[in-house]
Amino acid sequence: MLRRNERVLDNIPVGSLGIISLDGCQEMGNKINDYLVKWRHEDGPEYKNDVIFNGYERDNYLINAKVPRFGSGEAKGIIGQSVRGMDLYLIVDVCNYSLTYSLSGNANHMSPDDHFQNLKRVIAAIGGKARRLNVIMPFLYESRQHKRSGRESLDCALGLQELVRMGVDNIITFDAHDPRVQNAIPLNGFETVRPTYQFVKALLHTYKDLQIDSKHMMAISPDEGATERAVYLANVLNLDMGMFYKRRDYTKIVDGRNPIVAHEFLGASVEGKDVIILDDMISSGDSILDVAGQLKQRKAKRIFAAATFGLFTSGLDKFDKAYEEGLINGVLTTNLIYQTPDLLERPWYINCDMSKYLALMIDTLNHDGSISSILSPDERIQHVIAKYRNGEEV
Repeated sequence: MLRRNERVLDNIPVGSLGIISLDGCQEMGNKINDYLVKWRHEDGPEYKNDVIFNGYERDNYLINAKVPRFGSGEAKGIIGQSVRGMDLYLIVDVCNYSLTYSLSGNANHMSPDDHFQNLKRVIAAIGGKARRLNVIMPFLYESRQHKRSGRESLDCALGLQELVRMGVDNIITFDAHDPRVQNAIPLNGFETVRPTYQFVKALLHTYKDLQIDSKHMMAISPDEGATERAVYLANVLNLDMGMFYKRRDYTKIVDGRNPIVAHEFLGASVEGKDVIILDDMISSGDSILDVAGQLKQRKAKRIFAAATFGLFTSGLDKFDKAYEEGLINGVLTTNLIYQTPDLLERPWYINCDMSKYLALMIDTLNHDGSISSILSPDERIQHVIAKYRNGEEV
């Protein structure tokens, strides 16, 4: 369990805490704010008369920030209160396509580019008056365009450098497609966090009959890129690990990439075992479902897919069909990006709430504390598994 009282909060706060939830992630911002208000009301009174802790205990840490648009589709960032000397945390969800704005009378859905531009507008409105700027961008903007193949733009590196030039001190993201993009900003804080503990906890909470050992369970990587995730889970849970690799047709380009011809499997037998497929994101879902089909052919028992980001760009119907056919038993993704109401109602979907984890990181960073122990979930995973094996509520 993530317990705040285990954190070292002895340091003086960097500045008065402020959270700016940009359009599209207010719900997450409100949840984080609720945790921080509760925690600081618990231990705030002892600092009440200390000038250094001025503004430490408040009823609301959310800063009023808006990005209104003109009829032409252009916009401006507005901060509705003073942020001078504050330690600010800006939360942005670049994947929230549910928001619209008017462009010459037409409803235009917001793209990742629009969200990133809004983030820059709010930073510009702050105007260098904050003591420290921290950006929490769970889905890293343009993270899939992280390396060059021929004459291509390096959008992720450009975006990171742009934020740093605007005065951002720290960037916190989750499960970056390739963590090496931080080489673009080597002198600034960059953390990429994996929600492995939340996946394990949600799975154990939902299914009461799992046997967590190498005879009954396996961790599967759907491609070469996700191998490290599967290796980590296999090690921490003492499971076997298997992986697929994608055979692509490099003579064609479909939707900007080379189409996958087949998934080839490497690893021990999956027969009669529950398997967990781990990836950073579910985009259209074709890869995950193809891998699930291959595992079923190899007589796997139950199949669970866990991904930090559930984009579901081709809709949910194919997952409904796979669930009805017994191809897949559960899909776990986090609430770090926009989830449609339809997704939350699906019987196969398991939601992993990350708001408490983010609140804990913000609280620790505001105290200039180390977040190393928060980023490494080994002990917490072992603790929750021990509780599960003892029949306790997870």
